[in-house]
Amino acid sequence: MVQVSRRTGFTGSALIRLLARLTDIDVPESRQTFADRLSQWFSWTDAISLSAALDGSPAAVSTGARISGNAEVSECTRVRTALANAISENMRGSTADTTTTDFSPFRRRYLARQQAMEASIGPLRGRLRAKLAARSPAMARLAAVDVVMEQVLGAQEHRLLSTVPTLLEKHFERLRQADSNAHEAHEAQPGAWLGVFRKDMQDVLLAELDIRLQPVEGLLDALRVK
Repeated sequence: MVQVSRRTGFTGSALIRLLARLTDIDVPESRQTFADRLSQWFSWTDAISLSAALDGSPAAVSTGARISGNAEVSECTRVRTALANAISENMRGSTADTTTTDFSPFRRRYLARQQAMEASIGPLRGRLRAKLAARSPAMARLAAVDVVMEQVLGAQEHRLLSTVPTLLEKHFERLRQADSNAHEAHEAQPGAWLGVFRKDMQDVLLAELDIRLQPVEGLLDALRVK
C-alpha cells in the first residue's frame, strides 16, 4: 500500500495543511501579522478605492428592502451542496481507468471544477452584496468594501489557486513512483494508488471550495445581524 506523509507542522487553512501534507513540504509560519501580509497585495490605487468605500456615503435604504435572510441561507446551501456533489460525482467518474499514468485527465477535471466554482460563487456573492446594501447605510458600506476586496484579492486568489493542479501533479507522480517500486517488490495491489490519489484530489477540491466560500459566509453572517 502506498504510504503518504502525514506531517502537519503548522497551522493554517485546511487547504494549506492538506497540500503541505500531500507534497511533504515544510511551510514555516509567517512572522508577519495578517494586516501586514494583506497590505502587500494592495497597490496605492487599491488603497484609494478601499478608503473611498469606507468613507463614502451609501445611498438611501428602501423601507421595503429588509429581509429575513432565510432565502439567502437556502441559496448559499444550495450552491455549496451542488458544487460539493459535482466534485464527488466528477471523481467517481474518473474511476473507470485504473491503469493511467498520465496526469492530464486529472488536471482537466480539476480546472473544470475550479471554473464551475468561480461561475457559481461570483454571482452569488454579488446577489448577497445587493441584499446587504439594501439593509442600512452601514451595511451598504460593508458591501462596497467587499466589492473592493473582491477586485483586489480575487486576482491574487486566482493566481495562487491556479498552482494547486501543479502541486497535485507532484503528488500524483510520487504515488505512481512509490507504487511502481512496490509493484516490483510484489507488495502492491494494481491500481490501488489511483484510488488514494482520487480521494486526495477530492479532499483538496472540497477544501478549496471552503476557501472560495468564505467571503460568501461573511456576507451571510452580516445579513443575519438584526
